[in-house]
Amino acid sequence: MGATKLSGMQKQVLSLYRGFLRAARSKPTEDRKRIETIVSTEFRKNSKEVDRKNFQYIEYLLRLGHKQLDQLKSPDMVSISSVKIN
Repeated sequence: MGATKLSGMQKQVLSLYRGFLRAARSKPTEDRKRIETIVSTEFRKNSKEVDRKNFQYIEYLLRLGHKQLDQLKSPDMVSISSVKIN
């Protein structure tokens, strides 16, 4: 059985997801669990709700995600919250 080849955008999304999980590891245990739950929930929700052909919106979410990840990597930042964006 051959491996499925991922598109460039799919690789970017997976890389961003892994980046959030790595950043969560640097936070206290209780915050880490909360961060991991929020990240997992948001990525799963977007994977179901966002049309895979809506490249502009996906690119927007990637940019937003990278900004949030940069903030989360800051030593001053303890946790993140989930915000509904339409």
